[in-house]
Amino acid sequence: MAQRSKQQGEWLLRLLPLLVATLVGLLFALASGSVDLTIPELIATLSGSGEPLHQTILYELRLPRAVAAATTGALLALAGVLMQVLLRNPLADPYILGISGGAAVAALLSILLGLGGAWLTGSALLGALLAMALVFGLARGKGDWSPSRLLLTGVVIAAGWGALISFILTLSPADHLHGMLFWLMGDLSNSSSPWGALIILIIGLLLTLPLARNLNILAHGELQATTLGIDVTRLRFSVYLLASLLTAAAVVQAGTVGFVGLIVPHLLRLSGFRDHRLLIPASALLGATLLLFADTLARVLLAPQQLPVGVVTAMLGVPLFLYLLRRSSAHGVGQ
Repeated sequence: MAQRSKQQGEWLLRLLPLLVATLVGLLFALASGSVDLTIPELIATLSGSGEPLHQTILYELRLPRAVAAATTGALLALAGVLMQVLLRNPLADPYILGISGGAAVAALLSILLGLGGAWLTGSALLGALLAMALVFGLARGKGDWSPSRLLLTGVVIAAGWGALISFILTLSPADHLHGMLFWLMGDLSNSSSPWGALIILIIGLLLTLPLARNLNILAHGELQATTLGIDVTRLRFSVYLLASLLTAAAVVQAGTVGFVGLIVPHLLRLSGFRDHRLLIPASALLGATLLLFADTLARVLLAPQQLPVGVVTAMLGVPLFLYLLRRSSAHGVGQ
């Protein structure tokens, strides 16, 4: 019992810097924009004694968008952890199985038909679920899903969605193309109600954390997991379903934002966060932090014009990924 308490204390100390970074990212997002708020102004506004203009900016614009950014980053990072265990590949990405492609096709069709708001959200979610069912159905062989079958099926399905996206864009009228391209590149400018995704994130964490010990064993191989009495097929099904739903929730909220689910778990593993009981909450915090800073940069870099947040994550993610790939190769990670 004393050993367990000591271990939990050490984990809390390791998570504390990540929590502080998330709070700093949140304050940076709330204070930065076309009207910058100083720390005293921000504190006054949060306490309810600030100027009416600042309260409008904070509560109607920046706070919902900051919550949406943090939630999307945490969802993608958490899905990345699960996908990398499921496929037994530390470089796997939440979008690799075509979930985002299905959501994107459905959302683009909604935009093409002039539908928005709840129709756009609902259709993107249905598209993600359809993609998930397709991969499930096609990858299943003899009642089982091997990592290689899931990966190959997902890549093929994703390529098919990519072709459909190109076809829809080709047929789309010019006045729809700007919105479609922004959505495809990842966009949080319309995230006025992030609370549904936040609830899904909380539920996802509550369902994922109890699986952490089995994920530790599964990461060492299916034979070892089976020997220790784990139902590998059921665990894989649960992990895939959870990762797909988390990815779908992120895509529905922000479009296709790349690199977060790939970079965050990999970076943490290289920093020594290998136990999934620690890696899962750490990934959620670092993913939230990364997208908070990325979205704030997307708003202020070319202000008053805004960049899609996916462009910023790609600009940050490509060199970081190449560095991590080089470093992991040097240390034999993922081999």
